[in-house]
Amino acid sequence: MIELIIALTVLNIGILATVAALNSGAIALQRASKLSTATAIADAQMERYRAIRYDAIMLDTTELGADVADSTYAADSAYQTGMATGTCVSPLPLECDPVRTVAATASPDHKPYRVDTYIVEQAPVAASRPVKIITIVVRDGLNLSKSLVRAQSTFDESTGS
Repeated sequence: MIELIIALTVLNIGILATVAALNSGAIALQRASKLSTATAIADAQMERYRAIRYDAIMLDTTELGADVADSTYAADSAYQTGMATGTCVSPLPLECDPVRTVAATASPDHKPYRVDTYIVEQAPVAASRPVKIITIVVRDGLNLSKSLVRAQSTFDESTGS
């Protein structure tokens, strides 16, 4: 009887270890899925800026004013007062919106995301041309304080005026 109890205890420990490993693997796969989807969303947003002229790279003034009230947007390290703004055409194109929500139905993994865009224009130094630094931050749509991906690119005035 004692041998049977010892054997069941050892078997139980083995089964619990296997279940814990499976659970850990499932969590890692979910995280990898979120990160790869967030990376694809950030890349798609950055490609929108690469497809337009330098002078069209800006955030809509009205939308930015409303989004600054959002503490998550304004608290990000990429946020600066005096970002590159202007008046965008209506309806507002995706590249002019400082904060865009990707609904769960529109994302590949059926999870919501929020895309925050920051555009800072730097004045030329010495003989260089002005540049705009675009930072895209993709956040978990269910937990906005959790930043999943941060992508940054510099756009030179030589891309068009």
